[in-house]
Amino acid sequence: MDFDKLEVVDATPLRSLPPGITPFPPPTSNPTPVKGKVSVSKRKNSKTPSSKTTSSAKSNKKIKISEEVRLSSLEGDSASVSGVLMKFDALRRRLLQIGNDEPNQRPDLKAGTIMMSNGFRTNTRKRIGGVPGIGVGDIFYFRIETCLVGLHTPIMAGIDYLVSKNAEEPLAVSIVSSGGYEDDVGDGKVLIYTGQGGNVSTDQKLERGNLALEKSLHRGNEVRVIRGVKDIENPNCKVYMYDGLYKIQESWTDKSKMGAAVFKYKLVRIPGQREAFTIWKSIQTWRNNISSRPGLILQDITSGAEKIPVSLVNEVDGLTKPPQFVYVTGLKHSRTTESSIGCSCQGTCVPNSDCSCIRANGGDTPYANGVLVIQKSVVHECGPSCSCYPDCSNQVSQNGLKLRLEVFKTKDKGWGLRSWDPIRAGTFICEYAGEVIGKDDRGGGANVDDEYTFNATNTENYYSNEWNYVPELIEEERHMDSNEKFKPSSPIMISAKKMGNVSRFMNHSCSPNVLWQLVMHGKSKDSFPHIMFYALKHIPPMTELTYNYENCGLKKRCFCGSSNCRSYFG
Repeated sequence: MDFDKLEVVDATPLRSLPPGITPFPPPTSNPTPVKGKVSVSKRKNSKTPSSKTTSSAKSNKKIKISEEVRLSSLEGDSASVSGVLMKFDALRRRLLQIGNDEPNQRPDLKAGTIMMSNGFRTNTRKRIGGVPGIGVGDIFYFRIETCLVGLHTPIMAGIDYLVSKNAEEPLAVSIVSSGGYEDDVGDGKVLIYTGQGGNVSTDQKLERGNLALEKSLHRGNEVRVIRGVKDIENPNCKVYMYDGLYKIQESWTDKSKMGAAVFKYKLVRIPGQREAFTIWKSIQTWRNNISSRPGLILQDITSGAEKIPVSLVNEVDGLTKPPQFVYVTGLKHSRTTESSIGCSCQGTCVPNSDCSCIRANGGDTPYANGVLVIQKSVVHECGPSCSCYPDCSNQVSQNGLKLRLEVFKTKDKGWGLRSWDPIRAGTFICEYAGEVIGKDDRGGGANVDDEYTFNATNTENYYSNEWNYVPELIEEERHMDSNEKFKPSSPIMISAKKMGNVSRFMNHSCSPNVLWQLVMHGKSKDSFPHIMFYALKHIPPMTELTYNYENCGLKKRCFCGSSNCRSYFG
């Protein structure tokens, strides 16, 4: 049977959605973007960027949405998948930012509805097997994300399937195992999956998704498995990980804990795929017993300087260690710096207030639930001179490491940095710590050309709007960055050769997963900005953390291995 020629029938009707969320159209063979807007409620009696910048924005040419993101497509690739997910999460963060006073809000579903109704999606054709642009081990923080990129269409049902037009026989294409039923997660190679439907007193029926799994057992087709695991940062939420392709080996009926009949399916992972769920299980073992980590050299290279230990691991050539350096958690200045001007707020600072730090950010706090909302020339956090310090939510990057990081030996790039924890897009990772190289230092003994020097002096074009949301999607005018003319009072050069932190081990990539952002603590034109790193996208555990060195230092040959590799960087 030619699985690629199966025609999609709308086999998985959408279940009820929370109030205020408009259902979106199902995938079709020839998707057409739906015209019209989705209503998005904004804060009452508050200024939005559109009201603050209407006069200036009207004179600017409006950028067409189609120029921002690829519209819906039957066949995706890594670029289209990455673009859709990036724009979705940027929109979700913005909706969370402007609706933080709305009870029971679901910015993820609102953003998904807007994306769908405007045709921002990819891989719209249901298929058996892998999905273009999605790799084994990729993670998602919302079920709607898997729908937008064609990995798993229903946002609530655990079984996705398609129907052959000729045979009218359903075949399963993907399942989500996230603890809603009595599943046995197994050892990462086998999954015992419980069918859907029924309840404590009603037996499950062999129909729809359950029937599709039964037919897939006999047909022997591949089934994508997405596993939901507990989010360490938000224990009440899940992180959804694509664990690769499985085949159904057997099925049987069983009794649930409450006595109802349920269907059970044994799925076995196809060999030769990249490890995914087994990595999560290994990390849990290391958390319980750090000495069980293979290749461990040091349990904590920070010697207690950070609240969370950073392990040093070498699984490549034994006990080789990186050159010695002094671990510091921030910047070291050779001269006295200008004190910043703090706000006079009591407690945490709120949007659209008289707070000087909030006004410097254009009227909004730069973070939503601790996650960076947009990238711009400079972000103003409340600093030590502020009355609200240290209890304000607008000081995300000043509280040290929050992720369980690991310095490890790479095969061909020296040392690198990765995380045991999954990282959500926009999450603060670390600061580029080290010695500040001033104007007087450049002519003296300081080596400004070593590979550990971060040169951010040219800040004019260091960021782009690619990571940010599309304002037109929520009827906002495209507004100017209130800090786009930011000019530092002195060159921004930091050397981490002699002293630094974990950031000195972060390598370059032409396809990075980390971005850097200038952050000011307080407000003063003479204060020295900090270089902070944030996740560019969702990053799975044990994935190397990389950023783009372009215009940040010496020109060197690149070994990043990315399909977009430019051969050189710097």
